[in-house]
Amino acid sequence: MNKPKMASEKGVPNNSRVQILLAQLEKLSGDSMVRDPESARQITSKLLHLIQTQEKTSKEMMSKGTSGMDVILNSLEITRDTQTILNILCILSELLTLGKGRRVGVFVSKGGTAVLLRILINANKEFHPSEELMLQLHSLLAKVGPKDRKLGMKARLTGALNITINLIKKNLQNAKLLLPCLQVLRVYSANIINAISLGKSGAIELMFKIVAPYSKKNTTLIKVAVDALCALLKSKTNARRAVEGDYVPTLLSLYLDWHRKDTWHRHTVIRKGLLGCLRNVTNIKLGRQAFTKADGMRILYNSSIECLSVRTLDPLVNASSLIMRKCFPKNRLPLPTIKSAFTYQLEHVLPSGPVARLYSQPPEVDDVVDDSDDNEDTEADTENDTENEEDEKDCGSLNDDIEKDINKLHPEKIPSRPYEELRVYEKFFVELSQDFQGFNFESSTTSSSAQSAQPIVVPTAQLPSPNHVSARTAHDVSNSFAPSPTLYTSQADTGDCVKNLDQKVVAPKHPAEQKLSQASERVPLNADEMESKQKHPKPTQSPLHLEGIAIRCLAAAGGGGSDCGSEGAEDEVGEGAVLEVPDTAQLLPLHDLDLYVKMVKQTKSVPHYTEVAYPDYFGHVAPTCREPLLERLYGVQRSKIFQDIERLIYPNHIMDKVVYDLDIPGCPVIESDGESLKFNSQFESGNLRKAIQIRKYEYDLILNSDINSNHHHQWFYFEVSGMRVGTMYRFNIINCEKSNSQFNYGMQVLMYSVQEAISGRPRWVRTGTDICYYKNHFARSSIATGGQKGKSYYTMTFSTTFSHKDDVCYFSYHYPYTYSSLKMHLSKLEAMKPPGIYLRQDVLCETLGGNSCLLLTVTAMPESNSSDHICQFRNRPLIFLSARVHPGETNASWVMKGTLEFLMGTSLLAATLRESFIFKIVPMLNPDGVINGNHRCSLSGEDLNRQWQNPNPDLHPTIYHTKSLLQYLAHTQRTPLVFCDYHGHSRKKNVFMYGCSLKETVWQSNISATPCDLEEDLAYRALPKILSQIAPAFSMASCSFVVERSKESTARVVVWREIGVQRSYTMESTVCGCDQGKYKGFQVGTKELEEMGAQFCVALLRLKRMTGLHSHQHLLDLESDLIGIQPKVVSCPTTYVMDEDEPSFLEAVDYSAESNDEDTEVDLEAAAASVATSTDAGEVPERLSDSENNHDAWKSEPVTSSH
Repeated sequence: MNKPKMASEKGVPNNSRVQILLAQLEKLSGDSMVRDPESARQITSKLLHLIQTQEKTSKEMMSKGTSGMDVILNSLEITRDTQTILNILCILSELLTLGKGRRVGVFVSKGGTAVLLRILINANKEFHPSEELMLQLHSLLAKVGPKDRKLGMKARLTGALNITINLIKKNLQNAKLLLPCLQVLRVYSANIINAISLGKSGAIELMFKIVAPYSKKNTTLIKVAVDALCALLKSKTNARRAVEGDYVPTLLSLYLDWHRKDTWHRHTVIRKGLLGCLRNVTNIKLGRQAFTKADGMRILYNSSIECLSVRTLDPLVNASSLIMRKCFPKNRLPLPTIKSAFTYQLEHVLPSGPVARLYSQPPEVDDVVDDSDDNEDTEADTENDTENEEDEKDCGSLNDDIEKDINKLHPEKIPSRPYEELRVYEKFFVELSQDFQGFNFESSTTSSSAQSAQPIVVPTAQLPSPNHVSARTAHDVSNSFAPSPTLYTSQADTGDCVKNLDQKVVAPKHPAEQKLSQASERVPLNADEMESKQKHPKPTQSPLHLEGIAIRCLAAAGGGGSDCGSEGAEDEVGEGAVLEVPDTAQLLPLHDLDLYVKMVKQTKSVPHYTEVAYPDYFGHVAPTCREPLLERLYGVQRSKIFQDIERLIYPNHIMDKVVYDLDIPGCPVIESDGESLKFNSQFESGNLRKAIQIRKYEYDLILNSDINSNHHHQWFYFEVSGMRVGTMYRFNIINCEKSNSQFNYGMQVLMYSVQEAISGRPRWVRTGTDICYYKNHFARSSIATGGQKGKSYYTMTFSTTFSHKDDVCYFSYHYPYTYSSLKMHLSKLEAMKPPGIYLRQDVLCETLGGNSCLLLTVTAMPESNSSDHICQFRNRPLIFLSARVHPGETNASWVMKGTLEFLMGTSLLAATLRESFIFKIVPMLNPDGVINGNHRCSLSGEDLNRQWQNPNPDLHPTIYHTKSLLQYLAHTQRTPLVFCDYHGHSRKKNVFMYGCSLKETVWQSNISATPCDLEEDLAYRALPKILSQIAPAFSMASCSFVVERSKESTARVVVWREIGVQRSYTMESTVCGCDQGKYKGFQVGTKELEEMGAQFCVALLRLKRMTGLHSHQHLLDLESDLIGIQPKVVSCPTTYVMDEDEPSFLEAVDYSAESNDEDTEVDLEAAAASVATSTDAGEVPERLSDSENNHDAWKSEPVTSSH
């Protein structure tokens, strides 16, 4: 015998039996195999026997380095003998069954599927094709098909599709042959072109002949047929064919039959497959209509309710939920217009853009329901949605947005405006030219000390509890009230809500008045009222309101009756309870009730607000303990969706009663019978447009659009009264726009109780259960989505109970911070200014609404008017800060509040900071948006943080003049050392920064650049690096320094590119909480936000220390070292984020090295130690003192690390 030519694996003898047989088979090539089929038959039969009886045989044939598979496939292609073919097919089946995925991959890579298809074509040419051969071929094709992505195309090109479909037609009663044919058909149908072709050949009708009602027989066959049908129906053409064939009711009947009779749930895969068929059919409009006509909503709803008790049936419930949501009729919002309820006519409108389109639309063209066949609901909003998947999608889209033009990544060389135009801004920088001659520094110190009534408490999350700040107990506070203002209301001529203010009316006395005023009162706005308020106390009503404007008035907050008072009230003048105002002076040194009202009077709003919200009037004292993230209950979203579906199925159970509507001029509060809650949002920063009572204790709420816009719904702030104690109420905000929210990941809404405030606990608290955020059935108009069709609104739902009778409660998206609050705080800071502080408040410009945009200058006074001290004063580096360009990001104002209070503090750290820098601060860039309750825009209807490239002085005055200030500084060679714009982020946790880096942008975009192009100072990373080490809430892992094209008009990018500020940042603060560091698992509060603002100042001190110790030429090396000293930060996955103001981005820089910086904090340590021994504990934040005193701990135990 000749020696075989077979290559062998090391360790396998060449004369092994398998190798000998393979060598013999290889010799029978070409004509010899055709002439001597008996030899081939015997050899293949022996090989098959060896493989079936000896496990090592298959390993020898498929071992690496052998050519056994090649010989087998070559013989299969050459032979024409049916028995030999069957033997080889059985050999392949055994080999591929034992070897699983790897062997199938080898088979496909060697062209095995093409060989099988050729044999199938040849076998079909026979007059009576061998049934056994067809069975083996299809069994093998079904086994290898999923591994060959091109099998469908090969089958179509060779004509194998028709062979398989014809074989199915002829063998409907032959289950043995039918099963592999259906398995192959399922593989073929994965190709959409094949699916269409098979549909034309009658495959849909065939499948419905095979898919039978419930039976215990042939369940495997039925399961494969259902899967094949599901694959076929992914084609919209086939889905249309199924609808036209009236198969939708058939599918529903089949599903209902299997649901009812499969009581032991042994065939859930078949039920799930039938739901998959329904899901694919309802991807088209005709399918959804047929589904609804066949009463599919009721069938799936009832069957799903029956499945809820069995956890293993959740896949069926989720699939049913998706189908029902998809088929839920799309409705428009129950509003007369999606434009804002408030009108502000712009004098100047740019010729292009969304505002121009809004103004150019005819009145009748507003909100339309788009009947779109585009179905973006192919992915379920199930309980198991993962944040990581969404983040991956987001990162993929961000890569497309990265700036790839290298020229745009370099600062502009040519000034954008001539200096002559900018000289007018010199008046905002008088400190740079002031010589302080004739200024009495001693008298200044004395007067400043006299003005400082009490020390400023620097914000810190470790602030002692109010009981420690003041020795008075809550009981003492609740029984010691400031003088209560008089309430003046108007006499009702009729039952209308608009009253005549010339007469004074007293509300009817309510039993609860002996303990508490009804809820509110009117704040006196002139001296006469202030003098008489002690002599003539009046009963209280809701809400606080201003003088001289027609207003509504409410009776007792908790009871029924008319909203406009009652007869006989005048007999009780002087007997009613007065408003009990808690004495919060000790708890809130920067809050003054009378001063706040004074500021409200000066504030101009588009709706001409006449009321003051209690939380803004009383103030907010942060809770002494942190509030944990809410644990999401399993199935909560699904249950809410089913309740929405129940509305459609049982419409008679729905009240659909409007109880509040801003679109009703003059009287948005609709008179009720006392069985409904009362709502109100007519106060500064309020936002609630409409409230509809759906069930007895459930309300749909609709938010108002930004003025001169038809979208931007997220911020809410409204009042509720008339509640019942202990009753669970559900609130659904039904016109949210973002595709996901932190409400799905532990965030709760905020509630403020007036009863609690009067009892000495004036504070916002996190509240709400069963919170979730999901897509609803209200269609967004393509007019509001920039032309995109098929978009829907989202619902944010929460449930809560109320603890007090006759209470008035407020709900808010985040801690409110109004424009009037800002003015009050600034006034108090100025009045309590410690000695030696240079503080100046300028009006930068007037807004479109006639409010002042304020500019603050903060630094330390020079030690004297000597030339050296004046020179040092003028040459201090500048820090430029801004905040609140987006009205709904109230957390930015709380961070700014922390920064301002630290700057105005008496600690040695604050004094050092003022002596080191001159601060230019615009604390609120969008006063009009804040005042009028907008979420994103100003009165121009535009996002001001997208106008920095080319701001219009008429439409965007605050941005235009703020940018001009920076341009002036650039012209005078006084470019700020740091620019930071404070923002809030609604879909990420922690606090983090976005900066600008040429290098990191190039790295992420993979654009070609020369080494000269990539020269860059690493200074931009220093500040966030420091913050990551001292601020518990700050996450370096969430920071990004990539420049995106879509952000080229933002403050961060424009100040970096046009002004030349290397350290130009956006600092984002979460509205939810933290998933790393010390605050991991907790929701963020005002203490943490103010602490972040204070720690930003401490970071500037460290930055100053670094730049002061080293000359400028060594700054790069120093900050390069700093980048390498980041202790390990293990960040938990952050939450879902898409098109936020500043998107998330994966940081490509390694920050894992340990710190070995030994000397950068020496002087600051001494300063902190001095403060710790010489100042009161309340003056310096405990957290900051620790971080400054314990440098070793700072290096080795970073507060941002998580485990």
